[in-house]
Amino acid sequence: MADLIIRNARITTLDPARPSAAAIAIADGLVVAVGEENDVMAHASDATRVIDAHRRRLVPGLNDSHTHLIRGGLNYNLELRWDGVRSLADAMAMLKAQVAITPAPQWVRVVGGFTQHQFAEKRLPTLAEINAAAPDTPVFILHLYDRALLNAAALRAVGYSKDTPDPPGGQIQRDKAGNPTGLLLAKPNALILYATLAMGPRLPPDYQLNSTRHFMRELNRLGITSVIDAGGGFQNYPDDYAIIRKLHADDQLTVRIAYNLFTQNKGKELADFRRWSDLLAPREGDDMLRHNGAGEMLVFSAADFELFNEPRPELPPDLEPDLENVVRLLSEKRWPFRIHATYDESITRVLDVYEKVDRQVPFDGLHWIIDHAETISERNIERVRALGGGIAIQHRMAFQGEAFAERYGAAQTARTPPIRRMLDSGVPVGAGTDATRVASYNPWTALHWLVSGRTLGGLQMYGDDNRLQREEALRLWTRGSAWFSSEQMRKGALAVGQFADMALLSADFFSVAEDEIRDIASVLTIVGGRVVHGDGDYAALAPVLPAPMPDWSPVNHRGGYRGGGIAEASAAFATAHARTHPKGSGCGVHGRHGHAAHHDAPADNPGGFWGALGCSCFAF
Repeated sequence: MADLIIRNARITTLDPARPSAAAIAIADGLVVAVGEENDVMAHASDATRVIDAHRRRLVPGLNDSHTHLIRGGLNYNLELRWDGVRSLADAMAMLKAQVAITPAPQWVRVVGGFTQHQFAEKRLPTLAEINAAAPDTPVFILHLYDRALLNAAALRAVGYSKDTPDPPGGQIQRDKAGNPTGLLLAKPNALILYATLAMGPRLPPDYQLNSTRHFMRELNRLGITSVIDAGGGFQNYPDDYAIIRKLHADDQLTVRIAYNLFTQNKGKELADFRRWSDLLAPREGDDMLRHNGAGEMLVFSAADFELFNEPRPELPPDLEPDLENVVRLLSEKRWPFRIHATYDESITRVLDVYEKVDRQVPFDGLHWIIDHAETISERNIERVRALGGGIAIQHRMAFQGEAFAERYGAAQTARTPPIRRMLDSGVPVGAGTDATRVASYNPWTALHWLVSGRTLGGLQMYGDDNRLQREEALRLWTRGSAWFSSEQMRKGALAVGQFADMALLSADFFSVAEDEIRDIASVLTIVGGRVVHGDGDYAALAPVLPAPMPDWSPVNHRGGYRGGGIAEASAAFATAHARTHPKGSGCGVHGRHGHAAHHDAPADNPGGFWGALGCSCFAF
């Protein structure tokens, strides 16, 4: 008998045997029946919870095949998100409001997820505007992989001066006197941007736990139930995985996570993977947290970070020997692997190595992935297929299409990436975001890109020959992505025996106007038969989260993704905030007093953590 039944729904199952249904029954975390309502209700008992979907569209839970949840969760509560904000004026108003409540020595950080082209003004803020909005509070704004904007206070905080040399691969812009202006440029890689960001204050472990829970809930709000975490710069194993492991041990994960390990040591990549492969068996873990192999960084010599406003980087001659040694080890250990490869020229060299290793140590069904592949050729798509690999695509062109078109022209842009050709070849394709720094974590911006072929700025990149029908796009975000964690038989469709992961949508993906796709969210999200998010009529079904920590967190005051109208989002936040932060509680929205009462602990306890820092709200 069922634990939970959802009835009166319009269900898109993505199961070829039964493409649509009206009701679904769940028991022990799995789908046990899907079909007509009378048939499914036969699985009900007195103990079954029955939810009326009110004819809303129910789809399989979305699965991001390439994102950075683990790293993003550690910092989510610290970051002011401009994702979805549609005017620079609104973005700067948000920045100024956050500056007003952010205490020293904390920074205000806008860390990716937006593009200047999404703004009505079609530009970034000037350094003068940022300094006027924040004369004393450090501000760090990361735009894609290409640049960071720092105000004068941030330059002082990181210690950049006339005497600071440019690092390899980066540039500190200077005035005529040689002093840094606050503009950092990636030329040709993002190391200077990430290294500077890493100098900022970090949250303590309890706050990182809280931050990661709020980030997962934000993903649940958008219908995401699974992700594949591709590692990332400054995300070291095992140290930076302690928080996600703690949440898993405490049964507080609300997103299924398969994680890849990303080497951090240039010149010592083989040693990293040799050590890790002795620690972890292939795909070690369970259905909520599972190791998924190596990458997306396999060797530094193969990293062709995309900056479409810059020329394609020429990769060094040591790519082949470096990569061969690592891939041979991974194949011997039966570790799946993935590699960041943007340009066809890089992919050609990578595939040359893979084919050589496969002849010596056969991959033999081992799942391996090319990530990004924006300019991959038809020949290399066929080579990927022949060798049993898959291609993970993301909506990076929705953010950078204008820069790509300016450099390479409209004809090349129209097939970048060649999604239709990938699908026609039969190669496994999964969709994702590459969030949180280079693009937004919102899957609906990615689905809008796949369907419309347009950038966030409105540039029409693709014709009918490279756009997807809506069900095709949804399939890449569900069944398609499941292949990339070797779970294609367990998730991605609402079929008997598969995981009970699903999202009830705020609007019907299959009938809303194209431009409204990117404003869709989930009103009810279920992972393994458990409600992990509810909104509107379903809000009472969702577990209550503790308030975001610290209380001045941008998440507390401005929420996450800001699609649609700013006024509506602000009103929704105000309603939610009033329930958990009444006046007089000490919350930064209402003033900076009453901290001890707010935390039920003496703020001046000289022997305690908070006493050593002065205040639990405003210092770490």
